[in-house]
Amino acid sequence: MKYENGRMSGMNIAYIGGGSRGWAWTFMADLAMEPALSGTIRLYDIDRPAAENNKVIGNRLSAKPESAGKWDYVVSPTLGEALDGADFVVISILPGTFDEMAVDVHMPERLGVYQSVGDTAGPGGTMRGLRTVPMFVEIAEAVKQHCPGAWVINYTNPMALCVRTLYHVFPGIKAFGCCHEVFNTQAMLASLCEQVLGVEGVTRQDIEVNVLGINHFTWFSSANYRGIDLFPLYREFVDAHFEEGFETTSDNWMNSHFNCAHRVKFDLFRRYGYIAAAGDRHLAEFMPGTEYLKDPETVRSWKFSLTPVDWRKADLKERLARSARLASGAEDIALEPTGEEGILLIKALCGLTRVVSNVNVPNYALQIPDLPAGTVVETNALFGRDAIRPVAAGALPEDILALIRPHAANQKRILDAALNCDRELVYEAFLTDPLVRGRAEDAAVKRLADDMIAATSNYLPDGWK
Repeated sequence: MKYENGRMSGMNIAYIGGGSRGWAWTFMADLAMEPALSGTIRLYDIDRPAAENNKVIGNRLSAKPESAGKWDYVVSPTLGEALDGADFVVISILPGTFDEMAVDVHMPERLGVYQSVGDTAGPGGTMRGLRTVPMFVEIAEAVKQHCPGAWVINYTNPMALCVRTLYHVFPGIKAFGCCHEVFNTQAMLASLCEQVLGVEGVTRQDIEVNVLGINHFTWFSSANYRGIDLFPLYREFVDAHFEEGFETTSDNWMNSHFNCAHRVKFDLFRRYGYIAAAGDRHLAEFMPGTEYLKDPETVRSWKFSLTPVDWRKADLKERLARSARLASGAEDIALEPTGEEGILLIKALCGLTRVVSNVNVPNYALQIPDLPAGTVVETNALFGRDAIRPVAAGALPEDILALIRPHAANQKRILDAALNCDRELVYEAFLTDPLVRGRAEDAAVKRLADDMIAATSNYLPDGWK
């Protein structure tokens, strides 16, 4: 990389999962709008034709006269070639296919275990973790060999387990996980400020928060807008609107499988006193299965959705069609802010700015003192030149810690299970997960684990066979 007049040129970014039909386009658009960065993007994907499509899309986007950031997109035939000498590595992969995800999400329903996402907690999160860990072992070893000084940015779920695997394999790695769930909760608070305070133009960046927890089960212990403590305002709003929840026209929960009315968030605030800072679909999966995810009727009463994998498959067909249109030039990617912070964080790590943002990294600095040091936690951190300095978020209340501890324990348990093909640890992960605990006899839960392993064996190491 070369610094000159406030710009960083000659950067090499390896994009693992470079055939992505979603995140990659978001990344390309953000890069095209950033005038301070330029260089080469090396796309690597096991689906090489998808990466070739994105090469065409990226280069067409970069060639636009209105694109401030100029990048050369190339396809790398191997992981090592993509990583060789890279300054930054971006990971955005799908561990398996939607057929495997259908097993993750829907097979547990035979025991009355429902999952609204199935990518982090619950049986689905465990199975996805078993498939993902070996892939991240390979990536960590390749980073150590080809670009040990690179910053590695992970977007893949299960986020915490992915980041933990990278550090387990290569303790010297400079890796962190990015997730936008906190952004969405800040945006909800910004909308609430506009509605309740009668002000206009409040952005999520105007909402200052202290972040603490684990990915997708994150909490705010404080939230402020220009000196105004938002907790009393939030409490009054929750009490007044608990039944209908909070939603704008754009995020009406009935319009999308991904939206919600924030009623789970409201309920958790009433019960625990902190603002839960993720979407209701994620939050519900960390709680006991007798609560928000007891059955589909209960889910609807809380105004969020189960996301069927058949819908994801149909959506993929639409994204494949859009990929073809983008590659042919029949459609353009709009140059408008995406709301993601990845490019801003890269700028900060290059020394071009300083940023405070939520991040997933190991708890080595004891950002959350009551969780084990190796646990990957989500807190704020200061990003500066070649450094991330996690913020000491403080202790969590004991009642919230009691909710988090089983998931922190499973983070390590699933990693060990994946590394050693240990079926007994998978049984333990299933039996101790709050979604599953008490829903069926132990023998039935173990049979479920065996059947899920068998049904996804094509994407598991031979040791599971």
